[in-house]
Parts: sequence; structure tokens; C-alpha cells
Amino acid sequence: MEKKRIAILGAGESGVGAAMLAQQQGYDVFVSDFGAIPSQYKEKLQELNVVFEENMHTRTEILKAVEVIKSPGIPDTAGIIKEIRSRNIPVLSEIEFAKRYTRAKTICITGSNGKTTTTMLTYHILKNAGLNVGLAGNIGHSFAAQVAAADFDWYVLEISSFMLDDMYDFKADIAVLLNITPDHLDRYDYKLSNYAASKMRITRNQTSEDIFIYCADDEETLKALKSARLNSTVYPFSIRKKIEKGAYLESNNIHININLNDQLTMSITELALQGKHNIYNSMASGIVAKVLDIRNTAIRESMGDFKNIEHRLEHVARISGVEYINDSKATNVNSTWYALESVGTDVILIMGGVDKGNDYDMLKDMVRQKVRAIVCLGKDNKRIHEAFEDDVEIIVNTFSAHEAVQVAYHLAKKGNTVLLSPACASFDLFKNYEDRGNQFKAAVKEL
Repeated sequence: MEKKRIAILGAGESGVGAAMLAQQQGYDVFVSDFGAIPSQYKEKLQELNVVFEENMHTRTEILKAVEVIKSPGIPDTAGIIKEIRSRNIPVLSEIEFAKRYTRAKTICITGSNGKTTTTMLTYHILKNAGLNVGLAGNIGHSFAAQVAAADFDWYVLEISSFMLDDMYDFKADIAVLLNITPDHLDRYDYKLSNYAASKMRITRNQTSEDIFIYCADDEETLKALKSARLNSTVYPFSIRKKIEKGAYLESNNIHININLNDQLTMSITELALQGKHNIYNSMASGIVAKVLDIRNTAIRESMGDFKNIEHRLEHVARISGVEYINDSKATNVNSTWYALESVGTDVILIMGGVDKGNDYDMLKDMVRQKVRAIVCLGKDNKRIHEAFEDDVEIIVNTFSAHEAVQVAYHLAKKGNTVLLSPACASFDLFKNYEDRGNQFKAAVKEL
């Protein structure tokens, strides 16, 4: 009997993982990448003996497929995707495909900001509590590769809106929506309502046995909920009002009351993650943990000793009384707002790069309150100068991480914080945000 073909578009982490699982399940696998395939992924495909191509899409080979698994980075407007859909060949995400072949339960976390941190924190709590848990999605190793190699009982998945767009039969056992703020609107006809609808797909196919956790303080989420038809049990969280079943903040204590006989109360000073937005992230993770009946002592311990991911508000050094923080992962204005909100002292802010049509207005108040000087790090800093010239006395242009750190070092006084939080993409001067963060850290260590 002839094997059915699955075509996989994009040979990154998710594509190669999908190839592993598809091959294991007896499909004829064809991998096609319109760009060059990174060497570690090419080697893996060769090892698997999977047929692949790079720097091109051979239509005739792709269109033989019964299904196409596409990388989240490929937009629906791409010519090849339009052609596949016109032939009524289903297009799905790696996450959708992998879920078919596992009986594991999934905790799916989405939101414009905070999803990586919340995913990592949730995984940290569950792992420390002894659950057999995997970490995947937008982070860590491919979900499909883990299902193929060593399946877990639970997965914590960081889910982007692009992944949600290609999900149909997938169901989250526990879904978390942190917030909805304008991001990637170029993929959604520049309509926030389209992007919000995409985020709400996290609740798709949920039944009364499933859980939906959301932020009751987030206006766009509340708007989207009005037209949503939810079947799941809902647990909201808030720092503004008391929540009967969910989580809330009262006099600097988080209360998580899923089970009224066994509430979890924890002072925000005990949390490893500081800043208002991180109270939300901790509440969301805490609700998940309580839903899974993890002991209060275990939750408190994990929330207190968690270390955040690299390049996200990462402490680099303290030199002559000045704190240096690497937040290179902040590639949009919202993320930079969160970073400034979580830093208590006067800030020397290093920002700039490739501007994705940023609206800097939302940063103005925060910059006025906290920022002493802005050090621009990018090829074209005109829009940053225009946005903040009335709010900050000093705005300096620099063209390398080393130069930016040297300038910031001379501007900073004892007790200040030098914060790299660019609000922009990195590819004008760097390979990616990791490269930018690493160069920043190396420059700080040279001081």
C-alpha cells in the first residue's frame, strides 16, 4: 500500500520535529524550506533519511500531500499556502498534528506579553512537584519530537496567535490567556479585533471538564469574551478586585482560591518575579498549580526560587552601585513598558533597532517618570528622538553594543539601572535578539 504524503513547510525546530513524528507514524514525508536550512536541522533530516529541499518550494511535490504542516512564521498570504488551500489540502500546525498522537494533557498559555515567563514558571512548578511534564510550543524542544521520542503525561505549551490560526481539532485541557495588546497586526489586516479573535481560539473545542484562566483586568480580553461561547470552567485573576473563584491581590498578598478549604496566600515580596505584570504571570501559574492539586508549600517554594529565561529582564551585573539588566527579548513597545514598570530606580534606557511601526505614546509617561537618559542602539534612531525629545534631557546615538554600554556607564549614577529593552527588532545591527543580548552582556563584563 502506498504511503500517504505529509508535506512540511519550514525546517526549523517545529518542522523537523513534525518530520520525526510523521515518519514514525508511517507517512511519506517531504520537507520544504523557502530559505536555507540551519546545519543542525539539516543533519537531523539526513539522519532520518527524510527527503527535503531548501531555498525553494517544488509545487508538484508539495501538492501531492494529503496534509501540509506549516511553520507558524509562514503567513496565509504566501503564494504556496494559497495554492495548497485552493486544492482543499488541509494546512495545520505542528501542535495540532502532535496532539493526535499523544494522550497527554495540555496546558496552553497565550497572550501578547508574559507568555514565555508564565510557561516557564508553570513548567518549573509542575516539574518540582514531581509531575511527568514536558515543555514545548514556542519554546524549548518541538512538541512533535517529544511525542515521538519520550511522551509525557502533561505538556506546558507556549502558544502564539500564529499557531492558534492553524488549529482546528486541538483542545487545551487548561487554557491560559494573559492579555491582548496590539502586536503582529500586519498579519491580521491591522485589526485588533482579528488578532483578539485569533487569541480566543485557545478556548476552541473546550468542554465543561476543561479550564480557562484569564486576566479580568485586561480590557481587550473582556471585550473578546463578550462574543465568545465558553463551555469550560473559568478562573479569572485580578489585581484590582476581589475574585470569588480564581486569584486576586489584597494588601500585597496574592490569594488563590480554587478550593475554598485550601486557599493559597503568598506575599508578593516572596515572589522571584517582581513587577506588577509578573504578579499576573504568577497568579496564572498559581491557578494552574492549584487546579492540579499541587501542595501550597511546593507552589510557594517554586514561585520563590524561579529563574527567568535568558534575555528577559535578566540581571547581568552590579558595577559601582549600578544594576545592568538585559531585556533584549523586548522587541515591541509593550514589552519595554513592562520592563520599565518592573524596575524601581532611575533608568538609563538602551533602546532602538528595526522599528515595526511602533507607537511610542504608551511609553511616554513611564519614560518621564523613570528614565534619565536614552541611549539609542540602531542604524536609524530618528523616530525615538522625535518621540521622546520633550520627555528626556539626554538622547544619544550609538551603533554597537559596546559603544552603548560605554555611554550608559558614563551616564549612570550610583543606584541607577542600565536597562537594555529595545522595543524594536534587532536585525539592523545583530543576527537576532539573542545575539544583541549576548553582545550587551559581553560589553558589560568588560567594564
